[in-house]
Amino acid sequence: MLIREGDQRSLDIDVRLAALLAGIAGAVNAAGFQATGFFSANMTGNVSALSDYFGLGKFGQATFFGSLVVAFIAGAFGSGLLIELGRRQGVKAIYAYSITVEAGLLVVVGIFDVLFPISGQGMTLIVCLSFIMGIQNAASTRISHARVRTTHVSGMATDIGLGLAALVVSPPDRPSAVARLKLYSSTIIAFMLGGIVGVCSYVMAGGALFIAAAAVLIAVAVPQVLRAKKM
Repeated sequence: MLIREGDQRSLDIDVRLAALLAGIAGAVNAAGFQATGFFSANMTGNVSALSDYFGLGKFGQATFFGSLVVAFIAGAFGSGLLIELGRRQGVKAIYAYSITVEAGLLVVVGIFDVLFPISGQGMTLIVCLSFIMGIQNAASTRISHARVRTTHVSGMATDIGLGLAALVVSPPDRPSAVARLKLYSSTIIAFMLGGIVGVCSYVMAGGALFIAAAAVLIAVAVPQVLRAKKM
């Protein structure tokens, strides 16, 4: 799931990856909103808020939303740089390492959130989560050649609409269209269910939710690293 890249990947592999990472992203995004009132993965909304506040001359608020966008881009840059350097060195498990980095940062954020009151570190928390979501989305996008994007659903919803249109007007392409619909629908459903689990878990356990999410990622990534070493 975290070794094969691009055309070497089957639909089932992409669906499993999308369900796993979109579920984690949904949980993190919902928990971050519950904690701070802001979304860590919704760059469309954050850019819109940036524009709105900037236009109203509220530059402090605009700067905050800008920092979320910059953090997301920085996370994607860091993940992309790690992946490109790893691929040049022939590291087969480089995507698993990227997900492991994400998991490690989630552990740090979770511990930070548990130890310090949210009122004193809300902005720091959400900026860190945006950085982490950038890492994840870059890894899933790169490994799947942009078929899987896990931290937002706008693109997936658009692709579902296009897929339904293809089913209506292009019967010969029906198997391919159905396969794409399965992938996109799985992503959105996983993101939604992850969000439900994330917000409920955060209400009950606080920052421990981020540590639990990291544990899931590690449980998936580490076996992939071990498998790659045997190849």
